[in-house]
Amino acid sequence: MHTLPHDGLALAFLEEQLLQPGMKGLPITEPLRQGAIGVQGWNVLHADTSFPVAVLKTSSLLHNLDWMRRFCARYNVTLAPHGKTTMSPQLFGAQLANGAWGITLATATQVQVAHRFGVRRVLLANQLVAPSDVKAVLALLRGDPDFECIVLADSLAGVARLADAVGTHPLARPLPVLVELGLAGKRAGCRTPEEAITVARAIAGAPGLLLAGFEGYEGLLVSDDRAADLAAVDAFLAQLVALVRSADDEGLLTGAEIILSAGGSSYFDVVARGFGQVGGLSRPVRAVLRSGCYLTSDHGTYHRLLGELDDREGGGSGLRPALEVWSMVQSRPEPTLAILTMGKRDASYDADLPIPLLYHRPGPGTPHPVPSRCEIFKLNDQHAYLRLPEGHPLCTELGVGDLVGCGISHPCTTFDKWPLLLAVDDDYHVRGAINTCF
Repeated sequence: MHTLPHDGLALAFLEEQLLQPGMKGLPITEPLRQGAIGVQGWNVLHADTSFPVAVLKTSSLLHNLDWMRRFCARYNVTLAPHGKTTMSPQLFGAQLANGAWGITLATATQVQVAHRFGVRRVLLANQLVAPSDVKAVLALLRGDPDFECIVLADSLAGVARLADAVGTHPLARPLPVLVELGLAGKRAGCRTPEEAITVARAIAGAPGLLLAGFEGYEGLLVSDDRAADLAAVDAFLAQLVALVRSADDEGLLTGAEIILSAGGSSYFDVVARGFGQVGGLSRPVRAVLRSGCYLTSDHGTYHRLLGELDDREGGGSGLRPALEVWSMVQSRPEPTLAILTMGKRDASYDADLPIPLLYHRPGPGTPHPVPSRCEIFKLNDQHAYLRLPEGHPLCTELGVGDLVGCGISHPCTTFDKWPLLLAVDDDYHVRGAINTCF
């Protein structure tokens, strides 16, 4: 049994379910109760699991949970982490237990999953437009009046669809809606402040809807010119703050508080500084960060971006990578080439290819760091191509059956490949399982 807190979410049945042979990463040949995984005595480094296997290092998860809780307290901001990163009920529970105000999600079906496990507040950071999806969210709100779901709109057409649905299926209280401000050439969101305030007026005037505030996503502002990126982020955040002030001056914001939200996993420190001290309005402002990848970080894209965040914050222990994928050498067809038992079905490859970290001959002992010139240069569905440095001793040492541990880049597209990940301690003893619900 792993040691993550759970904030009272309904997780017990996950521990009681019987896992069947064929579950990715598990070495079982007969059904096994999930809660018994932690007492099997498995160790990844002993090759006790099936391979490939995805693992989460519990010490890093706990460190990151505490780090973000303290960060939010320091800047007086609220966290609603993006749950689409992991879609894991256990990790939702750990985030809520460490002070998260709610969970951000991207689709109506994800909202249904979160509600099923007992999440009480959701920010649906995406336009809700499909009739069946609108109906599903409204059904949750009608059936559970204490459940909260905040949705987005970026057009008059979107507002009309929400208003029509609420008119047909009335709720006990108005549906809270945030206006989304976007970026030219990027994904959803009003393209100008003028468009955004027009949408805000429509929400405020629609029966059954409540203008709850404004939001945007600054994480798309990533290029090779970091100084220009940061200036663009600051300008975007200033637009959001100005929109809130304009809407408040017009009396459009009538809820108990005003929600002002942004903050993916690239610049959430900049967002915290930009939003944390907004005041002087007719009601309190709740600044909501939505970073999801902070929890596991990674060894690629976010490792680099969070390193820059550490520099902006003046150094410190920072966030630690928690997610690794381990595989086995299955072939050594050439002196400088090893073929591993993992591929596109097991690790993300949309941002960077997996990053080799460690190698180990199964059994006792500590794994060795992989030489810096090693790289995975290609993935097939079930194979990874590991290039070894010509002339390095590893060319002769690494053999069929040896283990290679890899970091990943972009955790979102690794979690969705694993219905179950193993929680391990720092010595890779398996302590429990963490489910995903994609």
